[in-house]
Amino acid sequence: MLKYFSADWIFPVKSAPVKNGAVAIKPDGEIVDVLTEEEIVDLDQDITKYKGAIVPGFINSHCHLELSHMLEQIPERTGLVEFVRSIIANRQANAEQILSAMYDADQKMFENGIVAVGDISNQVSSKEVKRKSKIHYHTFIEALGFNPERADAIMDHVRGIKQDFEPLPASIVPHAPYTVSPELFELIRKEAEKANAFISVHNQETDNENAFFENKSGGFLKLYEFLGMDISFFEATGKTSLQSWLPYIKEQKTLLVHNTVSKRADVIFAKEQNNHLYWCLCPQANLYIENTLPDVDLLMDEKVKITLGTDSLASNHQLNILSEMITLQKNKQVAFEKLLSWATINGAEFLELDKQLGTIEVGKKPGLNLIQLSAGFVIESDEVKKLI
Repeated sequence: MLKYFSADWIFPVKSAPVKNGAVAIKPDGEIVDVLTEEEIVDLDQDITKYKGAIVPGFINSHCHLELSHMLEQIPERTGLVEFVRSIIANRQANAEQILSAMYDADQKMFENGIVAVGDISNQVSSKEVKRKSKIHYHTFIEALGFNPERADAIMDHVRGIKQDFEPLPASIVPHAPYTVSPELFELIRKEAEKANAFISVHNQETDNENAFFENKSGGFLKLYEFLGMDISFFEATGKTSLQSWLPYIKEQKTLLVHNTVSKRADVIFAKEQNNHLYWCLCPQANLYIENTLPDVDLLMDEKVKITLGTDSLASNHQLNILSEMITLQKNKQVAFEKLLSWATINGAEFLELDKQLGTIEVGKKPGLNLIQLSAGFVIESDEVKKLI
């Protein structure tokens, strides 16, 4: 028997919002119809009417589930270099504590209306949570290794983790340009091409990242010293971070995460290099770590594909995509419907889940969230009522 959910507004995402419309849903969540107010009048069915707006389930395209036990443990606004040092110093914990925190975070994301997650992993500890979850996960297994002599050994290690995650979907990805050698980038690219896999990489989170590649200066030198790494082999490229590493990836479908200090020249360069890029924004993590936000106007002007992520509970107080949307709406005045596309269909497209998720369309099973909007489609709160 069909269920009918009606609200002040229905936002299908790929078509205009429907005022006082309704969505007809099968018991398994498949959408059968999207009805206008006029069509509802002639319908001889019980309809559940809500105050607010019905939107598709959200896509969290960048998360670190395995860091969930680090909630409120890392100081805010210290900058990326000190943040990374704090993560390394505080990451270890009791296995049961880590697993419990991951289960809690997964459940909270589900309650926050998130239906799919692109999740970063460095080990297999999150497999049990993901296997049992109501959320669809694609795991990005990070390869880290700046010493070119270690590239083959590191690749063998992450291949083993990927095998351990089977049959769950996963792909091997670079962590960040300052932790991956050109030789390791090449191995990752070949692996992705062979598996026709999409990848993710942290990109331009801090000015220190660009300084390191441009002239081998900045705070990353202290980070390598802290790690006891000899980087005498590294020679500055004279280019920004993005312009230094992106050519290694070639045409592989890639998610650029954070982009906090990406400039117009970087974006233009990226568009010329690769037609299959998505740009993920994690605004609350950016404020938590660097106390700044990316140039969102620039990314919109350049018409790049934008997605949203939460990052981890080490760098965020919650894993809530609607909260990320509020941050961008308040600080960058991004229109709600644009934010909604970033939070739904763009992430679904990147994760190759758009045949089922991302929009309210007949035949899809995107999940339905009820949120509250005021005049002008301003998001009133980050509370989500998950309808299905």
